[in-house]
Amino acid sequence: MVDSTDSTDSTGPASGSDAGFSTGQAGSGDSAGAAGAWQRARDVLEAARLDPDRLARVRPLTGGTYNAVEELLLTDGIRYVLKVAPAATVPGLRHESGLLLAEAEFYRGAAEAGVAAPHVIPLGGDTDTHLLMTACPGEPWNGEFTEAERTDLRTELGRQVARLHEVTGPGFGYPSGALGPLAPDWRTAFTAMTEAVLADARHYRPRLPRPVDEMARTLRSAHPVLDEVTVPRLVHFDLWPGNILVDRPAGRGPRIGGLIDGERMFWGDPLADFVSLALLGDIRKDDAFLAGYREAGGRAEFERSARLRLALYRAYLYLIMLTETIPRAADVDQHRWVQETVAPELVAALEEIDALASA
Repeated sequence: MVDSTDSTDSTGPASGSDAGFSTGQAGSGDSAGAAGAWQRARDVLEAARLDPDRLARVRPLTGGTYNAVEELLLTDGIRYVLKVAPAATVPGLRHESGLLLAEAEFYRGAAEAGVAAPHVIPLGGDTDTHLLMTACPGEPWNGEFTEAERTDLRTELGRQVARLHEVTGPGFGYPSGALGPLAPDWRTAFTAMTEAVLADARHYRPRLPRPVDEMARTLRSAHPVLDEVTVPRLVHFDLWPGNILVDRPAGRGPRIGGLIDGERMFWGDPLADFVSLALLGDIRKDDAFLAGYREAGGRAEFERSARLRLALYRAYLYLIMLTETIPRAADVDQHRWVQETVAPELVAALEEIDALASA
């Protein structure tokens, strides 16, 4: 997750500003850290067959929760975004290994679908620790729009997401291989995904609204409905407003500038994208988005099977959000927010699963 408005600059290796991250974590802000970020940026540009002498600035972008993110500005004004994976010793959840591989896969799929998103710049080698991409225009979505502008944006977003969901993969699950190879069916893949985060919960012991074993039984009770998903489709799974850039070109209304941070993508049920698109809410109330989604050929019907699957995906995401507070070393305010806001939504999703699975 990237907030491009909160950053500091490094205009050369001698700068004393906080210019980068040596291991995927925030630097100390001294000149040695800035010099290291500058040299790494030059090395990456060279690997991409771009002239490193054109590097004018390295600017860290904050707001991410796992990978470090930097903007590289060249002397001709071209911007690139560099992501750097954390060191292997940094704690994380089981599915978070190889996130940059998954993000590159998402951008390849977005390009195939003709959806606004960064383009990956080949580095000619291993891409599991560094990912270089083009920068998209715009800033993360905020609420500063008229009602008409918001309707137009949500409708266009619906069209773009529907096009994403036309992209199919070779199997089900995370393409990074973090939880093993892709599965031949969605039930097998999603079972592995839920079992992994439940294992993380047992390991990190976050404060949860229900016992882990009780939640596991509830989730398993609904797994048969997953057999209705037979085609592995591209799912971003993190399309909250911070990962949707909105551009304001001169003389025109706002438009979708790019869908970013595709590192959580998987091949699965497109319905799963509706969770983050209506984070902590109900996608069925988003008439503009659904109109655009259906207009572009997306299927958005909410019969019992779809509602049950959607409740499963809500429970999965909210369980991740609660569990990751421990390896992320969340502060007091973040812990309070997840307990007051996310935990009730997890309970609501589990209750809906209980009701629909027994109906």
